Amino acid sequence: MSAPQKVADRPSGSPPATNSVDRFFKISQRGSTFAREIRGGFATFFTMAYILVLNPIILGSAKDKFGDQLDAVQLTTATALVAAVMTIIMGVGGNLPLALAAGLGLNAVVAFQIAPLMSWDDAMGLVVLEGLLICVLVVTGLREAVMHAIPQSLKQAISVGIGLFIAFIGFVDAGFVSRIPDIAGTTVPVQLGATGTLTGWPILVFCLGVLLTIGLIARKVKGAILISIVTMTIIAMIINSIADIKAWGLTTPAWPDKVVDTPDFGLIGHFSLFGAFDAAGVGVVTVVLLIFTLILSDFFDTMGTVVGISAEAGLLDEEGKVPGLGRVLLIDGAAAVAGGAASSSSATSYIESAAGVGEGSRTGFSNLITGGLFALALFLTPLLTIVPLQAAAPALVAVGFLMMTQVKNIDWDKYEIAIPAFLTIAVMPFTYSITNGIGAGFLAYVVIKAVLGKAREIHWLLWATSAMFLVYFAIDPIEQILGAK
Repeated sequence: MSAPQKVADRPSGSPPATNSVDRFFKISQRGSTFAREIRGGFATFFTMAYILVLNPIILGSAKDKFGDQLDAVQLTTATALVAAVMTIIMGVGGNLPLALAAGLGLNAVVAFQIAPLMSWDDAMGLVVLEGLLICVLVVTGLREAVMHAIPQSLKQAISVGIGLFIAFIGFVDAGFVSRIPDIAGTTVPVQLGATGTLTGWPILVFCLGVLLTIGLIARKVKGAILISIVTMTIIAMIINSIADIKAWGLTTPAWPDKVVDTPDFGLIGHFSLFGAFDAAGVGVVTVVLLIFTLILSDFFDTMGTVVGISAEAGLLDEEGKVPGLGRVLLIDGAAAVAGGAASSSSATSYIESAAGVGEGSRTGFSNLITGGLFALALFLTPLLTIVPLQAAAPALVAVGFLMMTQVKNIDWDKYEIAIPAFLTIAVMPFTYSITNGIGAGFLAYVVIKAVLGKAREIHWLLWATSAMFLVYFAIDPIEQILGAK
């Protein structure tokens, strides 16, 4: 997701700072103006505001081990709060035009991989632990060591696999595809619609939404995803008012009784830091691997995003380094902690910040605008929670496409790279598990390298992780051998 690096284009004669705010954020020094920063802040918000709709839908549609679901209104509040606070902190502390919010892909891991194994409090506790561990890795300098341990091809394959997984979730949530019951006596696991054909107005909304979204993206329209969600929600509301529709799913597109309401902070603080380790039926190995999966999903995407946005803004130094990288990464890790503590999933840096950079943002001042708009959204929860799945799911399909574009960077001619990458990408959607995909890719990479006599090229961290995944996949026979079953 990172853009090509380019060295900072330092103006030889930057105008003097006009006031203390200008000096603090280095607005004039970086060749920007207050007008550009404000315009960029608005652009970034409207480009990434879709997360206020998608995050509650992804997390709210999942059930934990005990069948409990998170409240959509509370999720919207938590999502907006974390985005507002952490975006402003990044602006002030990191002085980069880099906004943060709940990470797509990360929320899928929490909703569909972690929550079904434990309670929501335990699952969010793992997110907090992940963020704390990332902060430790940053402070100790181990983050770069881990970066070098994972082959670039596997990093890219992980993103591609998550993209396909997210797109599949979009198709399933919208009802475009559905699982065929085993009693049907067919070998086809999923089918078109509920009966093999597409029926009903809600499905039409989804299909039109997909066409609208991909059309806007193809034309490179700024805020394409948000425009599509808003447009299809309005269309869904019109259809709902004139057609006889039995059910839309979790959300019915009907105009709320009130547009503005007091934020509901009911989910804030609902997490159990070490509860997952005591969860019945979940072993320590599984918990450790789940934390590792969260770290992987957050870790590498953040690095690519930070470098890409800094390069696009012309802020890299002569050695291609990001200014104040340590502070930036530490704040990003703290955002993961905040997301878990608020039950909105791990928050991370957004590549959509490039929209603000494109409008002229060069400093963290633009984050004050973006964060302020997220804070304003706290009071618009009733309006944000009328979006039906069918209007939001096309965004998941679009995001899946955008994440999959990294597949072109994988060297498919080298089997030692291509096979592990393929397994990583294929296993994620086919097993509905991000962890399984990462594990399959790591194990295949280590085995193939060893078979080719290149075992010494494998970093010890990768050996250790692959050994854990081996135990993870073989836990049943291991338990039988040890007499645990």
